[in-house]
Amino acid sequence: MIELFDNFTHWHWLALGLAFLAAELLGAAGYLLWLGISALLVGLLLSWLPMSWQLQWVSFAVFSLATTWLWWRRQLKQDKASDASRTLNQKEKQLIGTVVTLEEGIPAGKSRIRIADSTWSAYCEQALPEGSVVKVVNIDGITLIIKPN
Repeated sequence: MIELFDNFTHWHWLALGLAFLAAELLGAAGYLLWLGISALLVGLLLSWLPMSWQLQWVSFAVFSLATTWLWWRRQLKQDKASDASRTLNQKEKQLIGTVVTLEEGIPAGKSRIRIADSTWSAYCEQALPEGSVVKVVNIDGITLIIKPN
């Protein structure tokens, strides 16, 4: 087995990289993309520098981890920005701008209000009597910030 690894040339790495990229086209959801790019990088590096088979595999592992980590960081940043602007399946964000009539009076500070069929934690700077009309103006975590309308 070691003789097989010892005979790896840059052509083998380039072929392995292209095989990973071709398999990625079949729907691997990005998992094989970074392995393919890493194998291609090792193939290019091996075409310029002679390396032992151990160093080739270590280089492949390092390139794979580095490219995957860099992509993960970039994707995580995009996902966080996308989630912050999305309201789908985030009921509390959909409630901003909702106008409700209070079924019971609430004290100043934190309390609970009923909106449709749910109760929500709410914060209001002033005490409001029963029947007051309030508007949800913002959210702080899972607490709705309300103001008299």
